[in-house]
Amino acid sequence: MAPNDPKKAGGGSGFFASLASSISNLGSAMTKSVNGLVPYEGLEVINPEGSTDDAEEEASRGRWKQEDRDGYWKMMQKYIGSDVTSMVTLPVIIFEPMTMLQKMAELMEYSHLLDMADETEDPYMRMVYASSWAISVYYAFQRTWKPFNPILGETYEMANYNGVNFISEQVSHHPPMSAGHAENEHFTYDCTSKLKTKFLGNSIDVYPVGRTRVTLKRDGVVLDLVPPLTKVHNLIFGRTWVDSPGEMIMTNLTTGDKVVLYFQPCGWFGSGRYEVDGYVYNASEEPKILMTGKWNESMSYQLCDGEGEPLPGTELKEVWKLADVPKDDKYQYTHFAHKINSFDTAPKKLLPSDSRLRPDRYALEMGDMSKSGNEKSSMEERQRAEKRTREEKGQGFTPKWFDVTDEVTATPWGDLEVYQFNGKYLEHRAAADNSEDNTDPKSIQFNPWQFQDLST
Repeated sequence: MAPNDPKKAGGGSGFFASLASSISNLGSAMTKSVNGLVPYEGLEVINPEGSTDDAEEEASRGRWKQEDRDGYWKMMQKYIGSDVTSMVTLPVIIFEPMTMLQKMAELMEYSHLLDMADETEDPYMRMVYASSWAISVYYAFQRTWKPFNPILGETYEMANYNGVNFISEQVSHHPPMSAGHAENEHFTYDCTSKLKTKFLGNSIDVYPVGRTRVTLKRDGVVLDLVPPLTKVHNLIFGRTWVDSPGEMIMTNLTTGDKVVLYFQPCGWFGSGRYEVDGYVYNASEEPKILMTGKWNESMSYQLCDGEGEPLPGTELKEVWKLADVPKDDKYQYTHFAHKINSFDTAPKKLLPSDSRLRPDRYALEMGDMSKSGNEKSSMEERQRAEKRTREEKGQGFTPKWFDVTDEVTATPWGDLEVYQFNGKYLEHRAAADNSEDNTDPKSIQFNPWQFQDLST
């Protein structure tokens, strides 16, 4: 029988034997009450490098001062069990100087893997390259700082990074939804994202309600990606850390081939953390290539037989490896993340709605948390004022670069209305690139607003 479930695959050879031994019960087995911290009794505190005996000591660690931690807990405990995506105003102490729209662009760091997927004639290696591209961003996603929620109408542009042009836009505020489009000579990337969360006290589950499609231009192949959920542990007590346990599934909608990769949950003393194992299957669900690695280091592949065992005479070959990263970076940024935040990747005649121009983001980047918090509060009030004005005028909000469609797609975490790239940005960008306007983008005032006459 073909190993259709990568969690059970390869049991005879021992190739994935470490999988079974390293999966531990992450929930109750590593949970311990925070004794002496009434009324915090019963909160889950998990040390990713320890065991149940370390939970109490772990609770005293983290980035919070005790008075801040106590105040934050008093504010947040009423939201346990709720989706807190946009209902809570959070302090900038937990933020990084980047928005969700910019974070979407981090998928483009290793876009050369999609180029390779487009160029290869091997249908199964195509899936190896494309799924490795999808895994490559998880090193960046493990950052424990929260990105800023975009303002409605906010955008982010990245110009000609390794031939890729990228645009994203905040298309809805309630619920918060973003849409993104990227393109080069080999592929187009389209994404509609609507994050859904569940606050659990000292942790939060983040459900990636969204649709991600990649079209490879040479053969017109369309790939669909369904990622695993993300769990953020120790939000208030202990050192915050991120895990993404579960399955990632990439499906070739044109041929029926697919990749199923299992992200192992973190077990006792970190066993299994970061590990990814799985297979490339053909349309008949027969395994063709096994894949293994760690999402924070590298991925490798090897040809296999119908039972999922490595073929004799073959060996593991590396397909992706993490690039060098800055040492001791405050926000755990990669070199690419710094490029995303810089104006080096900005196009000519940058849109005034671009995330780089946000005064709260920039103040935080400069280390001024007080100013960042004030600017953030000011913009959030302006956004509420715009909402009231729309309601008074009986007007809705219409995105500029993406159109809502009639399509509603099902995801493991709920239905999603799909936005599509309308092409108007390409016309705008062509005109901007041919203009003689050489305005310094740093001098542009942030302006995503629908109504320009509202008092600030």
